[in-house]
Amino acid sequence: EISYGWCLFQAFVLYSFACCELSILAVMAYDRYLAICRPLHYQSLMTIRRLSQLVGFSWLTPFCIFSICILLTSRLKLCSLKIKKLFCVNWIIVQLACQDSDTLSNTIVSYATIIIYVSHGFFIIWTYMHIIRTCATSKDDRVKFMQTCLPHLVSLITFLTVIVFDLMYMRYSSTDLPQSLQNFIAIEFVLFPPMMNPLIYGFKLTKIRNRILSLFRIGGQ
Repeated sequence: EISYGWCLFQAFVLYSFACCELSILAVMAYDRYLAICRPLHYQSLMTIRRLSQLVGFSWLTPFCIFSICILLTSRLKLCSLKIKKLFCVNWIIVQLACQDSDTLSNTIVSYATIIIYVSHGFFIIWTYMHIIRTCATSKDDRVKFMQTCLPHLVSLITFLTVIVFDLMYMRYSSTDLPQSLQNFIAIEFVLFPPMMNPLIYGFKLTKIRNRILSLFRIGGQ
């Protein structure tokens, strides 16, 4: 059970987390594109000011978009109080609105949000097309790709996999599964990326990698 206000806040936090993650991955893809495809221009293009703008973009854009979404949802009168999910999701809340409620604004903002973040995905694909084409011609560039881009790709694939899985589960979920398993599936997208990212990016640092390997050796003994 949760109050309406806290339900809206929960939806805002979860949506912001997911979209901030995708925005940061897009910014990282741009950084790697400049470093590999335009190395001589990297210092002049990736300045402190540009970096601040990109970080601000990756955080403020989702906050602004979902503040509008939540404000539009908060004005709706609900005719049902049961959410078919462990946590609050904005679109599910909108579906609980009475039939005479005006949800056109919510629909427009939702589709605009989808377009914005799908374009993030296409941008990441575009950067990697150029990165792979550049690295394919040189052994040194291939080594650089493995060192700098592979962790980012693993993080991206992990994030997209859990998000797609969550969306598919919301669409095709089965009530025959045990409730504990349904709850775990519902929250896996807020568990796995934060758990995996420190390992993915930390494992390539020698001291952290050696420490992790030593813990496994101690555990094995």
